Amino acid sequence: MHVNGKVALVTGAAQGIGKAFVEELLHKGAKVALVDLNLEAGEKCKAALDELFEPQKTLFLQCDVADQEQLRDTFRKVVQHFGRLDILVNNAGVNNEKHWEKTVQINLVSVISGTYLGLDYMSKQNGGDGGVIINMSSLAGLMPAAHQPVYCASKHGIIGFTRSAAMAAHNMKTGVRLNAICPGFVNTPILESIEKEENMGQYYEYKDCIKDMMKFYGLLDHTLKCVYSNFVDPAFWQLSARTFCDGNTLFQDKELSVAGIEKQ
Repeated sequence: MHVNGKVALVTGAAQGIGKAFVEELLHKGAKVALVDLNLEAGEKCKAALDELFEPQKTLFLQCDVADQEQLRDTFRKVVQHFGRLDILVNNAGVNNEKHWEKTVQINLVSVISGTYLGLDYMSKQNGGDGGVIINMSSLAGLMPAAHQPVYCASKHGIIGFTRSAAMAAHNMKTGVRLNAICPGFVNTPILESIEKEENMGQYYEYKDCIKDMMKFYGLLDHTLKCVYSNFVDPAFWQLSARTFCDGNTLFQDKELSVAGIEKQ
C-alpha cells in the first residue's frame, strides 16, 4: 500500500514499537491517530511529533483498549476526524502474569475487537476502500515461554486469530490484508516489567532465566525499517497472516509458500 495520504490508527502508540510505527508512517506521508491509555506519555509524544510534522497530521486519543465501548468510540472519533481509515496497528500490550486476566483482555481480546472494528470501517463490503491490519504478536507466540505462560498464550492466540481472520477477509473480498508480526526481545518499556513482582507474580524469581533468553536471542532496537518495508509495501498486498521478522527473514502464509526477504 502506498501510504502517502492514508490514515492510520495505532494503539499503544505513545512509546516503544507503537511510537516507532507512528514515526515511520508519518515520514511516509500518512496521517496517524495515536491511541494510548497513558495520558501523560500520549500528550508528550504528540507534542514531540508536532515539532517534526504538521500538527494536523496527528491526533492523540486516550483510550483503554480493554474497554469495548471506549475502543468503539475511539474508532468513531478517528474516522470522524480524518474522514477515513486505511491502516490499523493493534499494538497495545502488557505483560502481567499476576493479574493474568488483564493480559488476556488487553493482548488478545482487544486485538480481536480492534480487528473487527477495523474491518467494519475498511471492508469494501461496507463501502470502504480496503486496507491493512497489523496485529502485534511476539516470538512468544511461536514457542513456549515457561515463565510467561499467559503472555505466551495471548500471543499464540493473536497468530491463530490473525491467520484465520486473514483467510476469511480474503474469501469475503474485503480488500483488507491482515498480518501478525512476531518480534523477539525488543528494547521497550514492556520489557522492564519482568523486573517487577507486581507483574510477574509467582514467576518473579525466574526473571534471570528470562534475561538469559534475552542474551541468547539478542535484544532488538524498536526501529521499524524492516517491518515497514515488508508489511506496508505494495509488493505484499496479498493474503498474508503469520509473519516472523528478525530483520533478515520474513516467513509469510500464502498458499503454503515461504518467502525470504533480504534485510533492508
